[in-house]
Amino acid sequence: MDYADPARLPALLADPHVLAVFGFRAGDAAPPSDDPRYLQVGLQPDGEPQLEVWRSTGAVQCGRDADGLAWASDGALMFGALQIDEARHGGIAGAAEHSYAQLLSALPRHGYPHLLRIWNYLDAIIEGEGDDERYRQFCIGRARGLGDVDPGTLPAATAIGRLDGVRVLQVYWLAARAPGTPLENPRQVSAWRYPRQYGPQSPSFARAMLAAPGSTLPLLLSGTASVVGHATLHGEDTLRQLEETFANLDALVGTARARLPALPARFGAGSRLKVYVRDAAEIPLVRQALSRHLPPEVAYIVLHAAVCRRDLRVEIDGVHGA
Repeated sequence: MDYADPARLPALLADPHVLAVFGFRAGDAAPPSDDPRYLQVGLQPDGEPQLEVWRSTGAVQCGRDADGLAWASDGALMFGALQIDEARHGGIAGAAEHSYAQLLSALPRHGYPHLLRIWNYLDAIIEGEGDDERYRQFCIGRARGLGDVDPGTLPAATAIGRLDGVRVLQVYWLAARAPGTPLENPRQVSAWRYPRQYGPQSPSFARAMLAAPGSTLPLLLSGTASVVGHATLHGEDTLRQLEETFANLDALVGTARARLPALPARFGAGSRLKVYVRDAAEIPLVRQALSRHLPPEVAYIVLHAAVCRRDLRVEIDGVHGA
């Protein structure tokens, strides 16, 4: 995975080894394309827009199913994407249930039955009170769509709020022919074990995912924030939340290295990150802190977005290690 100038979109989509490309741009449209490997995400980047590019070691085939599911695959990995209109399914819970049921039925049909990583982007993620909050409703729908699943096999995931006012749930994923190894963070309660205070349905994801032995995939890091145990820390201090987030990322890398000692202990040239910041006015402050936390060879993008708890101000996901 890497980042690229949007002007390169036609050349990237002409490359038979490109598995997927993402354009981040709210308001003004990102570069247009009807290629099924391209998805425009309505999150506003800080600074000049960049494309996120997934490259494959094998030749890629792609298409769009009759039900609207976009896909690309290379014989070992599958990218898939759905964009579900909430209004057609009675709201965010119904849209989430429909999208997860649809993607789960597509995986065996395409021959990639093992989910490794999922991204979920929805508008106004923390709108609503109590159990009517949209993120809590999304979690209910996701669980219904997943059905009776062993929580020890859940994929890594991110759920982030767009600020574009468009009530379309965007779900995209990476699946494989061989199962990966879900990882948990020793500093945190597993998300699927969260207590009732966070909603009637606990979130359904693992903290990170290692691909099957022999894969060239990096460590896949879920959306990670300033949560220790199950509680948010430093709710009014973005920089302290950022420090806690990096402590959690370090713990995840340590857990992964216990299984894969060759994985670098620190972020470096093989790391790519997305940083989601709730308050746009704080982005310059966050960027200054990132420059202290990360060596210059780490590529990252900063996106203005809402995190899934009202007291969370920043979240980071990404990949680490070749």
